[in-house]
Amino acid sequence: MNGLDKTVLLTGLLAGVVAALLGFGAGARSSLSFVLYAASALPVLIAGLGWGVRAAIVAVVSAAVAGSLLVSPMFALTMAMFTTVPAAWISHLANLARPASEVGGPDDRIAWYPLPDILLHLCGLVSAAVIILGIMIGFGPEFVNRLVEAMITSFAEQPNGVAFDAEVVASTQKSMLVLLPMMQAGMWLIMLFAAYYFATRIVSRSGQGVRPREDMPSSLRMHRNAVFIMLAGVGLTFFGGVPAMLGATVAGAFGAGFLLAGFASLHYRTRGKDFRTPLLVLAYLSSVMVLPAFIILAIGLADTRRAFALTPAGAENTNES
Repeated sequence: MNGLDKTVLLTGLLAGVVAALLGFGAGARSSLSFVLYAASALPVLIAGLGWGVRAAIVAVVSAAVAGSLLVSPMFALTMAMFTTVPAAWISHLANLARPASEVGGPDDRIAWYPLPDILLHLCGLVSAAVIILGIMIGFGPEFVNRLVEAMITSFAEQPNGVAFDAEVVASTQKSMLVLLPMMQAGMWLIMLFAAYYFATRIVSRSGQGVRPREDMPSSLRMHRNAVFIMLAGVGLTFFGGVPAMLGATVAGAFGAGFLLAGFASLHYRTRGKDFRTPLLVLAYLSSVMVLPAFIILAIGLADTRRAFALTPAGAENTNES
């Protein structure tokens, strides 16, 4: 037991230090800074998925200490909200299991915590983190208005610059009030889930994973209740001001979840089809535009369910697919 505890402790410490270093590297203001910051969740996820919740907790604490020493306590707190704590929590959820008979399955199987529920939790964590950070840094309507005014002034001062009238400025401010928090929450949700996906592959290949690696195209869907949460967020965007920003954040995070579910459903529905590869390539390339992305999101909205991963009771995890 002491040897196991020592392994868990060292794994958690190493994961936390690596996470802090990745977050610190993101401060270099390079084109990869956003990716590096999101990647700081990966070591915590690997520790949690492979060595359990104790290793994840140690990783969160050690990342906070290392972040405070490398940069500042505020940096450590921000990293905890956005990467390490969400990573530790979803790795804990992923390792939860119970007899399949409790959810209507066969008696000789184990049911793992549903992936749609994990994604639902991640959407909620990202929404909360973006809102809390916005409050901390004073990100509100006035900040957005000043940002838009500065951008328009900068454009006007360029050679052959164009001066915008007050109506265009007001319309842009109103749009950015919704788009900025929506895009931030949506992008962050996608980046964190990508980190979870790669972490599951790594621990599965190493044979250390507690949860069997499941088939994402068939199991990655959104929880049915997420539809109502996203609609509530969309409804708030029509009130303007702070409520619009709060609603946009929720709609962005949960909308990104449905977008991921839509892509998974598309992968699943096109299996065995001759046109699968060109269709998927076209779908991914065109998803940067509004209409194609909305179509894929609609596919995710139309296919909501809870899919349980089942394994034989008492069997070792030998899934290498």
